[in-house]
Amino acid sequence: MEDKVILEEIIKNKSIRTFFQPIIDVMNSKIIGYEALSRGPKGSPLERPDLLFDAAERYGNLWDLEYLCRSLAIERASKLNIDKYLFLNVDPRIIRDRNFRNGFTRDYLKKFNIDSNMIIFEITERTAIDDYKAFREVLEHYIKQGYKIAIDDTGAGYSGIKLITETKPQFLKLDMGIIRDIDKDSFKQAVCRNFAHLCKLTNMKLIAEGVETKDELVTLINLGIEYVQGYLISRPSETIQDIPSDIKEFIKEQINEKNKNIFYTSKTFPIGKIARFDEPITKDMKCVKVKEMFNNSLCHGLVVVQNKIPIGLVMKNRINMLLSSIYGNALYLNKSVELIMDRNPLIVDYNVPIAEVTHLAMSRQEDKLYDYVIVKRNEEYYGVVSIRRLLECTMDLELTYARHTNPLTGLPGNILIENTLSDVITKGKKVSILYFDINNFKAYNDTYGFENGDRVIKLTSNIITDCLKLHLKDNYFLGHIGGDDYIAIIEEDDFEFINKICTEIAEKFDTHIKGFYTLEDIAKGYVISPNRQGELQKFNLISLCIAGLICDAKKLKTPHMAANILSKIKIECKSSCKLVNKSGIKIEIS
Repeated sequence: MEDKVILEEIIKNKSIRTFFQPIIDVMNSKIIGYEALSRGPKGSPLERPDLLFDAAERYGNLWDLEYLCRSLAIERASKLNIDKYLFLNVDPRIIRDRNFRNGFTRDYLKKFNIDSNMIIFEITERTAIDDYKAFREVLEHYIKQGYKIAIDDTGAGYSGIKLITETKPQFLKLDMGIIRDIDKDSFKQAVCRNFAHLCKLTNMKLIAEGVETKDELVTLINLGIEYVQGYLISRPSETIQDIPSDIKEFIKEQINEKNKNIFYTSKTFPIGKIARFDEPITKDMKCVKVKEMFNNSLCHGLVVVQNKIPIGLVMKNRINMLLSSIYGNALYLNKSVELIMDRNPLIVDYNVPIAEVTHLAMSRQEDKLYDYVIVKRNEEYYGVVSIRRLLECTMDLELTYARHTNPLTGLPGNILIENTLSDVITKGKKVSILYFDINNFKAYNDTYGFENGDRVIKLTSNIITDCLKLHLKDNYFLGHIGGDDYIAIIEEDDFEFINKICTEIAEKFDTHIKGFYTLEDIAKGYVISPNRQGELQKFNLISLCIAGLICDAKKLKTPHMAANILSKIKIECKSSCKLVNKSGIKIEIS
């Protein structure tokens, strides 16, 4: 009965402490709201919220305690001038109570200068709901007044998907059990990814709560989760605190990295970007300790290091197999892990592309195919990559890249082009930007048909690609704007060198394009085709216009500015091409 007395004193004296924990939008690191968390008096046996509310339910004081916590949260939020969403935890049994409805009128909120549009009721999923129809009617009452609904602890309660479908909330909060170690658990990642997809389709906002590590945060960002909450971001506090600057900077870096991923293919994406740091062990650690570590974690492999240098690998299945043999425990359990570790694991540098790593991993002996890949940086241990993660990343990269490439030529499309230009401008490098446009292409298409027109498009992309690759290896970017327009970005400002490449492209184009005309049209030097006004007109044989700009990229300021400058150069170039009836080049230095 001691708890009952303590509880009654807490309610009587209003000795509830209110803490506020921020929820942030990871895209801009801005706080969108605060969850109000109630605690008992410091040092009290009922300080913890679970013990406090369990006691209230046990002694029939749940309504009184809920009302007190809610009232104090609103009052204190008002005093702290919180102008973001205020998330208030509400038990489903309480929200249906007539007293709750009477105690949550707009007039009540006006006393504290809080609008109902900023109040979000967090309905815990841990309590069973018997009558969904009646419960939905109650929620509708509040929604009509501007209140919003969030389902708390999604994935941890009684009803799961049914609660979501019946209540149609504005927010979903993923239970921290799903978030914990999500960076190491592909099943949890799949669950989270599907919830994110559901929310996008139904216009709900998804919040991941309980984020405690940077690896968890990075995984959530890559999964497309937009809102997060947890100790890593900010611990609950009785005052309003800003997000630490180092966390803001870290999130910004991760968002930038994610945006850059669309530039990558499996041949260019460094393996180190998906490496996960698992605490390594030393070679003198006993096998019994290693076995214990495996039993208490989700990892399936441990890297052995000496002076931070990786020297071996122990996989969970390997040690289990050895210890399960007839004399396994006697032979190995109290011996150092050096005795059983793989002394020749696959170790790769941070910058090795994942396509190359995949080839190396799949070339191993069959009994090692699924062993971790160890990643080093500056020769020191950096992290590990599982084969599953390696293959998933490879597939994701190829699918993402394919979504942003032109289906006809396989070259990057407009999103990749704009992002590349923005990146070059931001870095302020000296560059050459080349714009390729096929002259009289419409007339050719109208005369010879779309199929032959597509062949000309492919020929053009192949000629440009081959010439750039010959002179620049892979140190260039070539994109297909659409139709018969292309753009190349080269981190090189040597006019003679760039002009040489352009001349080679133009000459090859003029040589090969003749194979796409009849001998009669080649002899005439033109085709007759309707112009844009529908009138028949003579059009020269198609040629290639190459407009170039060599400059300090930071002077361009925006991709749009670069496009405007190149457009003006292109007009001059096309005019000269028309006069000489062959491909032309116009390069300006700024």
